[in-house]
Amino acid sequence: MTSNATPPARHEPLPADPSLYPDLASAGSLAGALEAVVAELGLSLGKVLVDGSDPLRSAGVESMVADREGCWISLGSAERWFIFSGWSMGVQLVSGATQDLGEMAQALEAWRNGLRLEEIREVSRFVKVTELAEAHERGPAEAVAVKWRLLLDGLRLESDRLELAHRMLKVAELAHAAPQLRQLFPFTSHWSLHFTTCTGFPYSWDIPFIDPLIDGRYRVCGPARGSVIGKADTAEHAIALVVSGLPANCGPAVAGTAADQQLS
Repeated sequence: MTSNATPPARHEPLPADPSLYPDLASAGSLAGALEAVVAELGLSLGKVLVDGSDPLRSAGVESMVADREGCWISLGSAERWFIFSGWSMGVQLVSGATQDLGEMAQALEAWRNGLRLEEIREVSRFVKVTELAEAHERGPAEAVAVKWRLLLDGLRLESDRLELAHRMLKVAELAHAAPQLRQLFPFTSHWSLHFTTCTGFPYSWDIPFIDPLIDGRYRVCGPARGSVIGKADTAEHAIALVVSGLPANCGPAVAGTAADQQLS
C-alpha cells in the first residue's frame, strides 16, 4: 500500500531513461515495482512513500527506529541504478547503489527495522558504511574522536605539498591538545577550522573558528560568521582566542543537529 508524502529536499536528478527501467514502466511507478518485489521476496516495508509530483521515479520507506530518517530511492539517469542513503540525527550512516531492485528492498528493510550498520552491510553487500559512520553509531564521544583523527590524518597528507595545509595542521594539532576543544566535533570549510557542540549537520555556530590569513597570521571569528574576535600572529594565540571565546558550560559534543539542541 502506497502513501503520498513529500520527500526531503534534494538535488533534482536528470530524467531517467525509461528504457532502463521496464519493470517500473510496467508497474506504473517505482513504488509499484518496489511493492511487487517486496511481495515476491516476502519482505516487509510497511507503507511505501511516494512523491506525487513524480511517482515513476520516486519511492521511499519510513523507519521504525526513532532516530533514523526514512529512506528515499533515486534513479540513475544514464545507467540503471537504484541509489539510496540512510540518515540519522544529521549524519549519513549508509549509502549505496545497486542495479537490482530486490537487493535495494532488502537494504531498505534492514534500515527500516533498525539493524546495526554491520548487519545491514551483511544483508546487502552493495551498502557502504564509513569508519566515521560506525563511530557515530557507537555514540558522540566516539564520533568526535574518530573525526579528529581523520581530520589530522588528512591535513598531514596535504601538509607536504600545501603551505596552507601545513599551517592548518599546526592549528588543528594545538586545538586537539586543548581539552576544551578536543571534546568538540571539528570540521573544516574553505580552510577554516571549526568546532561544533553537535555531531550532526547542520552544525551549531556557537563556537569561535579560525581563518588562516594570506600574511601568515590567523583571524578568529564567531560565533557569528561576520564577527571578528581578533587576529593572532601565531597558532598558539589563535587557539587561546578560541578557548577564551567558548560559551559558559561548554561541554562535550552531543549527538544530533543544531536544531535538535534548540528543541531540547
